[in-house]
Order: sequence, then C-alpha cells, then structure tokens
Amino acid sequence: MQTELSKRLGIEHAVFGFTPFPAVAAAISRAGGFGVLGAVRYTAPDDLKRDLDWLDAHTAGRPYGLDVVMPAKKVEGVGEADVEAMIPEGHRRFVRDTLARYGVPELAEGEASGWRITGWMEQVARTQLDVAFDYPIRLLANALGSPPADVVARAHDRGVLVAALAGSARHARKHQEAGLDIVVAQGYEAGGHTGEIATMVLTPEVVDTVDPLPVLAAGGIGSGRQVAAALSLGAQGVWLGSIWLTTTEADLHAPALTRKLLAAGSGDTVRSRALTGKPARQLRTEWTDAWDDPAGPGTLPMPLQGLLVAEAVSRIQKYEVEPLLGTPVGQIVGRLTAQRSVQAVFDDLTRGFERAVERVNRIAKRSGQS
Repeated sequence: MQTELSKRLGIEHAVFGFTPFPAVAAAISRAGGFGVLGAVRYTAPDDLKRDLDWLDAHTAGRPYGLDVVMPAKKVEGVGEADVEAMIPEGHRRFVRDTLARYGVPELAEGEASGWRITGWMEQVARTQLDVAFDYPIRLLANALGSPPADVVARAHDRGVLVAALAGSARHARKHQEAGLDIVVAQGYEAGGHTGEIATMVLTPEVVDTVDPLPVLAAGGIGSGRQVAAALSLGAQGVWLGSIWLTTTEADLHAPALTRKLLAAGSGDTVRSRALTGKPARQLRTEWTDAWDDPAGPGTLPMPLQGLLVAEAVSRIQKYEVEPLLGTPVGQIVGRLTAQRSVQAVFDDLTRGFERAVERVNRIAKRSGQS
C-alpha cells in the first residue's frame, strides 16, 4: 500500500491512524503506518509532554504526528470561565434531570471531570503546539478547518507537513489556498465531526479540486478492499479512526463501552450535536436521543455544549451507565466484531488490499483479451 505520500514520509503503508491513545498511535507507526495522536483531551501541557515522551520512545524511530482542534474563527479575550457563564440555567437543569432519571452517581468530592472540551479553544491548542514542536512530529493535522497562518508557518519552518479535514470540495480548496500540504477528505460515514457528502462521492471531488495536493480518504474505511477503492479514487492514502477503538492497545476505561461497540451494527450511529455542539457521528444512545428530542432544550453551539456536558460525560463513562454510554464512532463500527491487536488489523488490511488489487487486475486482463 505504497504511494508518493507514503514514500515521502518513509512509511510502509499509506494508512494514517488517528487515535486518542498513545499506545495505539505507537503501534500504528510500528506496524508500518503513520500514527496520529489526538491532542484535544490534553488541557495540561505536562500531560501532553508525558505522552509524547512515551510515544517517542515506543515508535521504534518510525514517524508519527499530532492532531489538534483549532476553530477557524477566533474570539479574542474569551476564556473558559467567560464561556461557562454563557450557558443557560435551563440547559444545566436538563443535564441534571437526565442524569438523575438514569441514576448516574455524582463524582467523588474534589474529583475533577476527566473529560474536558477546553482543547477545542484556540489558546489551549496553541499551548499544545508549544509542547509538540519540541518533538520530531512529521505531521500536524487540524480537525476544524485550516490552522491559522502563523501556525502553518511554524510547522513548515520545522519541516512538519500540515493537513486539515474537509467535508466538501469548497473546504478543500480553502485548505489548498492556505498553503496546507495534505487534505483529508472526510465523508459522511466517518466518526466525529462530519459533513453531509459520502466518501465515495467526496474523495474524487476533492482529488480533482486540489490536484496535485495529496488527499487522504476518510469515512467508512475499515478493510483492505476499501483502501484499494480509496486509492482507485485518486487518494494517496487513507485516514482511519474508528477501527482502532476496539484494538487491544486502546484504553477506553470502560469494558461496557467496548461491548457496545462490538455489538453495534452500521446503522447504530447518529450525527448529533449532543457532544460538542457541532454534528458529530457517534453511537446512538438514550443520551443522544434526549438531546435530539424536540421536547428538550436543544443543544448549544460549540464550545458551550462541550463545556455543559463535560462532567456528565465523565460520570456516564466512570460509572458505565450503559443506556447513556457512547463515543464518537463511524458507520464502520459494524465491522468491529472482535478485539484485535493493531498489528492484526494491519495484517487484515494488507491481505484484503492484495486480494482486491489482484481481483481488479484479473478483470482488467480479461477485458483486455476480449
């Protein structure tokens, strides 16, 4: 699974794996792909430094990258406390009532929420970059549009490639105009924040729009034949996220969540604003249903929604309240039927890719003989 981009980065397979878990990112790089660590959960610079130290020591010298979330629009002089003050009391009451209805225990006295959304704020992302640029990262990816021009310049000064996700050809063109090096065409099927265009349609549109900029296909990809299809559409690699959630190296801290992922079908996800305020594909749960119910107060815009539900999500996860327990995940969740190591996932991807290419080659050969 080699392309010009994979050769440029010195990786064996053009498989880019996004994950919030350092152990998974390291295993992806060791398996010949390109591990990308999600930084959004790191609100303390020392925590990110600790995990980058670990990642650097466990990638066997293979390249890896970092994914941050920097909103396209910046609001000057607004901190977390200012944002918290904007949350209506009616929404806070709705959260309390919903948790009480399902008997979700409180956190212990003095225990801080383990899940915060402050990583969606630009000033937090900038502190993450101040740490990350001291490490040999080879790629910086942004999930919410093109990073600010000064961030792109800082990355390029250090020889770091810059990528951004795009849900439309229009967004992809903006990334190209901003001087980015890679566009990730993320289709409707993907986990997390997604647009409304399916991967099969979006990928060639983006490839044609930003040519000769390399494009990675994302969304609904979890097998070798799907990788082959993505490369056939003109992509120079694939960007995979959901497929790693049930690997043995992943640390979800919730056996019940792993069970739900393994039991879910491709129709058991929903695009909901319940988690962050922007449409994000995730497991459908009674929590997402409550927020999407017209009888409820409705979700708040980003980052208000994320701040509002941060403690609630931590409580749901800690106590594994199954009716409410969910996670961002794509429609490919239907293929997650057993826990496997990252290496086993790669073995399956490469074998499936080889079979798909051989099949297409046989068809092409027969067509040429007719």
